[in-house]
Amino acid sequence: MVYLQIALKIADANRAAAAAVYEKFKAPFLNTIAGAKSKELLIRAEDVQVLHGFDSIQAAQAYLESALFTADVVGQLKPLLDAAPDVRIYQVA
Repeated sequence: MVYLQIALKIADANRAAAAAVYEKFKAPFLNTIAGAKSKELLIRAEDVQVLHGFDSIQAAQAYLESALFTADVVGQLKPLLDAAPDVRIYQVA
């Protein structure tokens, strides 16, 4: 299993809008992205994280270059961000 973690700095006032973006694109992610296994929204006081599960590192990297991510997700989240996202890929040992 491989995880793509994207940490987002989003003000409290914009978190509901960010959650709506997550909900809007969860099903398209799971249904259309090759190798996609899961997608979870994690809320912390300091940030919001989206944890994506994949079957391979290549699938996670391909998603970061997909139109769904670059045009749709990033396009709608960009106005809500207070800083650049922190993007990390982890492989389960």
